[in-house]
Amino acid sequence: MELHQLEAFAAVMSAGSVTGAARLLGRSQPGVSRMIQDLEHEIGYPLFDRNGPRVTPTQRAFLLYEEVERMLLGLDRIRESALAIGRDEAPPLRIAATPALAAALVARALATLEADGVGQDAQVRSASAEQVVQAVLSRAADAGIATLPLDHAALHLHYVIEAPCVAVLSRADPLAGAPIVRLRDLAERRLATVANRHRLRRRIDQAFTAARVEANVVLESNASLNAVMAAHEGLAVAVVDPATAFGTPVADVAVRPLDVHIPFLYGVVTASGRPPSPAVDALIDAIDRVSHALLPGAARHRPAQHDALLSGKSGSRAPRKPVGAAA
Repeated sequence: MELHQLEAFAAVMSAGSVTGAARLLGRSQPGVSRMIQDLEHEIGYPLFDRNGPRVTPTQRAFLLYEEVERMLLGLDRIRESALAIGRDEAPPLRIAATPALAAALVARALATLEADGVGQDAQVRSASAEQVVQAVLSRAADAGIATLPLDHAALHLHYVIEAPCVAVLSRADPLAGAPIVRLRDLAERRLATVANRHRLRRRIDQAFTAARVEANVVLESNASLNAVMAAHEGLAVAVVDPATAFGTPVADVAVRPLDVHIPFLYGVVTASGRPPSPAVDALIDAIDRVSHALLPGAARHRPAQHDALLSGKSGSRAPRKPVGAAA
């Protein structure tokens, strides 16, 4: 299996055709076709269904592509690190974070490092919480920022941040004038929220059940910003994490606290057995500071409280207070 074959495969997956892949790679179309055929012969199964000049990836192709793309990105990082070493520069700081946390916290944290005179180049990858963990464990990322649970033996959890979820409403919504949105006020309302039922969505569902309110969810998404945009358009009331509500400002919406505390829990992790570099240590501290500056009611917890926070037995309740800012 040759590197150029894998590059050709990745290019065809991206371009959707062999001709398009040839343009991306600066090679001839017959040459790319031959590399794909050689790769298929070596691995023993077809990667594409052919229909004239266009190709359709097989299910196995999609599975293989995840591994190939990860490997090619790793090679790019090695190349960049090698060049940085040759220039006596620090290699880029590699950060993996869930989309909401990447958008809300990472750029702000990097800006504080720059202001403190300890900034350096960075690579930021947005991914699911599960993929963030994988990136840290595989050493593809120096640090990861993701929602709980983060209870993996090979991870070092530095701290947990807790902040209360909020409601996001169109400015024209009658509830936008209330200082606090009560869950019972949402009983007959159309709702938009997150989709991952093993993380934040689980706590949102539990809160509605405990309040004996049936949640009429008309839009669920893997990205909270999509729920916020549904609120912006008047499609639904969004019940989302505060990082999205306050970290990615959207005009003409109102952000209001809820009368029930629904904790949004996230942590910063690095790989166990590998002391963080000074740059990573500075980033970890900056994420903490930015979190408290950005998120009303944010509280920091020790790693040992991880399980208690998830089970709701920690006794911690971030304070609720009216929030007048738009997000």
